[in-house]
Amino acid sequence: MRLSERVSRISVSPTTAVMQAAVKLQASGVDVVDFGAGEPDFSTPENIKDAAIEAIHRNFTKYTPTGGIRELKEAIVERHARDFGSAYSAEECLVTVGGKQAIFEAAAALVNHRDEVILPIPYWVSFIDIANYSGGKVVPVETRESEGFALRAEAVEKLISPKTRLLVVNSPNNPTGAVIPPEEMTKLLSLAERHGFVLLSDECYCHFLYDGRPRFSLGSSKNRDNLLIVGSLSKTYAMTGWRVGYALGSAALLGAMLKLQSHSTSNPTSISQKAAVEALRGPQDSIARMLAEYDRRRQRIVAGLRAIPGVHCGMPEGAFYVYPNVGQILEAMGVEDSTLLAGRLIDEARVALVPGPAFGTREHVRISYATSQDRIDEGLRRLSTFISKLSPAYAQAR
Repeated sequence: MRLSERVSRISVSPTTAVMQAAVKLQASGVDVVDFGAGEPDFSTPENIKDAAIEAIHRNFTKYTPTGGIRELKEAIVERHARDFGSAYSAEECLVTVGGKQAIFEAAAALVNHRDEVILPIPYWVSFIDIANYSGGKVVPVETRESEGFALRAEAVEKLISPKTRLLVVNSPNNPTGAVIPPEEMTKLLSLAERHGFVLLSDECYCHFLYDGRPRFSLGSSKNRDNLLIVGSLSKTYAMTGWRVGYALGSAALLGAMLKLQSHSTSNPTSISQKAAVEALRGPQDSIARMLAEYDRRRQRIVAGLRAIPGVHCGMPEGAFYVYPNVGQILEAMGVEDSTLLAGRLIDEARVALVPGPAFGTREHVRISYATSQDRIDEGLRRLSTFISKLSPAYAQAR
């Protein structure tokens, strides 16, 4: 069998691979502390589930318009306006099968062969493969660990060329939890306007900000030609399996994305769309409860990681991940990156996490703290025990 060249440009998602390995072990009765999944451990709120059940009883189970029902589009733009001061219309909204589909469709609609896609490092694993599949050339822009991995417009500006077509920004960031300051986001949009490319702003974690940081979205600007907002209900409302995302932008770009959707998935699930309407228009108190719990976990896991010799961990400003530097441990192991460490951790310590190369860096691992305090404590204990016994060379390095 001969596979297409474009499929050879991409790989299986590393986070999915970690999840599958953890599930396989758990299915055989092994107790695994799973820090790999980027998924809330909270249940979908009852009012949202009730709305889905009502939709089923009312036989709302047939095809809908490909780009989503108007009721949901209106609920999305209303919620975004209330939360971020934006002013999109329902015609400037596309409902997708999760936020990932919106990103995929945007890249396919915007990027021609060898067009350049500027991508900050560290990046979410799917960004680079989506850019590669579209035929684009990824232009990486480094961020500094000493600055909390926050992207700076000055660094982006140096990489812009006549071939620049797309800049992908994710704030709060997966995997680092970094938050780009509003003034830097505004500068980035100004660069897009000046040089004629599109800034794709992934707002998947926009409601999970710590230490009193205000919510912010570039959607509050009036720009439509150079900005595409991508969002998701997955994290905000603990609706990962419901698969509802959206894009906000120009009618022209959304129309091109809609064409792709009409020949791939067609409409998002009808039942999920009704549940999403309730999520957006119903009580919002579940978000604050989740955020408060994530904050407690954030404090605990950072303190625990910092207590392990050889692990250096910054305090994330948003999302629900930490991205500790384990370079000292890798040096003692005599390995180039954290892939082998991650493999040994799941095989020997029964701790699942994602190695840094999946996100474009060598010396880090991603740990999700979207799990209970008890599991966090157990995972920290196993990590500490494993690292302390790792090798005589590391014991001396300590």
